[in-house]
Amino acid sequence: MSASSNQALVNSWTEWGQLEEVVIGRADHSSFPQKEPNFVPKIHDKYPDAQNPWPTGRKSKESIDKANKELDNFQKVLEGEGIKVRRPDPIDHFVTTKAPGWSTTAQYGTTCPRDIMITIGNIVLEAPMSQRCRFFEYLAYRTITQDLWKLDKNMLWKATPKPSMDDNMYNPGFWDKPEKEVWDNRFKYEYAVKETEPVFDAADIVRIGKDIFVQRSCVTNDAGIEWLRRELNGKVRVHPIHFPDDIYAFHIDASFVPLRPPKDGEGGLILLNPDRLPLQSEMKLWLNNGWKFIVAPQPVIKEKSPYCQCSSWLSMNILSLSEKKIVIEENDVPLENLLHEYGFDVIKIPFRNVYEFGGSLHCATWDIRRQDSCVDYFPNFEVGDVGDVTKHLDSSHLLN
Repeated sequence: MSASSNQALVNSWTEWGQLEEVVIGRADHSSFPQKEPNFVPKIHDKYPDAQNPWPTGRKSKESIDKANKELDNFQKVLEGEGIKVRRPDPIDHFVTTKAPGWSTTAQYGTTCPRDIMITIGNIVLEAPMSQRCRFFEYLAYRTITQDLWKLDKNMLWKATPKPSMDDNMYNPGFWDKPEKEVWDNRFKYEYAVKETEPVFDAADIVRIGKDIFVQRSCVTNDAGIEWLRRELNGKVRVHPIHFPDDIYAFHIDASFVPLRPPKDGEGGLILLNPDRLPLQSEMKLWLNNGWKFIVAPQPVIKEKSPYCQCSSWLSMNILSLSEKKIVIEENDVPLENLLHEYGFDVIKIPFRNVYEFGGSLHCATWDIRRQDSCVDYFPNFEVGDVGDVTKHLDSSHLLN
């Protein structure tokens, strides 16, 4: 698309509009990030080396090659659907990061652009992050962002103020608390990050036209949500959303996935994690505006690689190409059957080897352009009484 074209290069208001241009991450030069105030890695107990120290240095060439093979195949599949694909710059992540108040011996990787970059309408926004190993991760996407900014004269480029990530930004000892104590205090939504500085990951944001919903999580604080509300005032409405049963909440796109909007008298669809229900008071807004919740089936693959820090619920981390077509991981047959039941076309691809690098299909992408617009999908803000909202969850498919 030429710079003189009247069509916007940057435009994405929803999670389901017809996808036209996207960034897919790469596993090159990924390293093992080290323990820090908001990252405490663990080798899974079932593996023989579970009692060994967390590795240092680069991830193995074998694991990188396997992940890149699946990421490259993902690119071919999307290009076969007529979607333009960009890739981040290959950057060496096994380098020391140093700031006045802290340093870390390794960074992370660029497999998951969704965590750091998001498009909201014509805005490209760089998230601040809250983990030291990801402080400079945005640099891998600078070439893409600069190119878009030069070509699309209507694009706005915003970057959240970078947090200090000094020790006083974190709650010391959070990761050492007994799980029961964290559970008993779950409605306080107190995580490792304090409220001293605004932080959020872009993967905690769901875009629904005129509204965005931002999860309060281990990496997104209330100050970060407030920064978004002020910065995007007049552009979109910003709403916090809470999942109290997910006591170590980390990114919304394995808990709450919009599939399509209310349209032509049919309700909109939200794929919902049965282990991580939102607050009932927050679900009512959706129910009163024509949305329906469908419960995701249990993940097929429950085993993880030794160094994967992600939940098995990556099965929900899917990518919508349109209101009718969705890409999922090839092993998730129960999810495939559910999506077929609701009229979706499903593309299945192998992606299991990417999980160790931080996510699945949604995490590994940053959509630049979709065919969609700033539609108000929540015209009714009067939250009426709908009774026990759990009775509105469609889980009948789980009984078959």
